[in-house]
Amino acid sequence: MLCGGSRVLQHLSDHHQQTPIGLGLGFCGAKIVQLSSFFLRPSSQAIANGHFSHRLHHWMISSSGFHCRNFGDIPVLHTCFSQREDDHEVPPEGLSPVSGGIVALGKFDALHIGHRELAIQASRIGTPYLLSFVGMAEVLGWAPRAPIVAKCDRKRVLTSWASYCGNRAPVEYEIEFASVRHLTPRQFVEKLSKELRVCGVVAGENYRFGYRASGDATELVRLCEEYGIGAYIINSVMDKIQDSGKRDSGDSKDRGQVSSTRVRQALAVGDMRYVSELLGRAHRLILQVRTRDMPSERRISVPRSSILNLPPGNGIYKSCLLLVGDEPSIPCSVVVDTLDIHVETEELPLCNSDWAQEFRLLSVEFG
Repeated sequence: MLCGGSRVLQHLSDHHQQTPIGLGLGFCGAKIVQLSSFFLRPSSQAIANGHFSHRLHHWMISSSGFHCRNFGDIPVLHTCFSQREDDHEVPPEGLSPVSGGIVALGKFDALHIGHRELAIQASRIGTPYLLSFVGMAEVLGWAPRAPIVAKCDRKRVLTSWASYCGNRAPVEYEIEFASVRHLTPRQFVEKLSKELRVCGVVAGENYRFGYRASGDATELVRLCEEYGIGAYIINSVMDKIQDSGKRDSGDSKDRGQVSSTRVRQALAVGDMRYVSELLGRAHRLILQVRTRDMPSERRISVPRSSILNLPPGNGIYKSCLLLVGDEPSIPCSVVVDTLDIHVETEELPLCNSDWAQEFRLLSVEFG
């Protein structure tokens, strides 16, 4: 796919007449701090890679100097490199599924508001993707731990981001970590350019990549320019809920930004309001329930081995919602203890549901 330079030129001449799309918590939460160099005339390397890059001027926008009311002063980038809606289809055989797209780079375990901001910025430039690595814990020998978002629930979360991303839900593309673990920063960018054939990447200011995390955001910009793809670096989304006295997460990389570590810590102490602020949505726990897990028509009790993602810490949680397939949500309370998860409905019995199957997946949202 070739990224059309004429569309960028037309866009730059018209951008002051455009009305920015309101992104709510999105664009205001983090700001673009640097855009890599682009060339209005395609370089020979860019042509060889099958896509162009375009030179816009460097922008350095400080957190204090940028406000939503000044958004119109900044060219809106959501049309640059963008594909038409009918272009978002299965690529021809032999092409990467993310070919021509804009990939957000990071560890997307929690899918929190910082991750959502990366997707928002990717969507403003082109077709958004999340580039995720699987099998990292196994390769690095980390102790197994439950995911924050159940594997089967990730698509629902990404779909919910569509309203922030120009009505385009970002698509997750997974790469086996073992296949890229030993790549140098240059080799990794070369893979993005020549194998995956992406048009651009978006990453946070603290992003590290390459073998033993030897590359940083500055090197990412430099290498992407060399390989003819765009690199967009954004400020971290900061945690504005916790005051500075509560920000010690024990993580040496923690500078007060929203992070998966903070989500896990908030879940551990059962602070579900804080969890919701970090995620930008209610935390949803997925339960694998069998008929025998229902001692009464208003109660479900499942062992921890039957939950598919991380529950909150032990305690009693009121004002929750039980979701059974496409049926209306049912108000409930939840008790989490050392061995089991207990769900009790407050009004409606559960016997209306179809329990003929050996087991069903149920969801509990913590209010």
